[in-house]
Amino acid sequence: MAPAPVCTALAAAKERKGLSYSEIASALGRDEQHVIDVCTGKSKPTDSEFSALARVLDITSQPAHEGVHSTS
Repeated sequence: MAPAPVCTALAAAKERKGLSYSEIASALGRDEQHVIDVCTGKSKPTDSEFSALARVLDITSQPAHEGVHSTS
């Protein structure tokens, strides 16, 4: 079983879109482990990665701040 995203907004969007980490990675042009690391908080995305992830998951509004949305 794949780990759940730390951010509830990411988790909800991933579930709503029905995408796997592999599918998200393919859409972003990144490897699956990097996407898992970003979504689970093990790695911080760049601003452009965060924006691309939001686009892939159709997140159009600023998620509630949970302390996990910092970028590098």
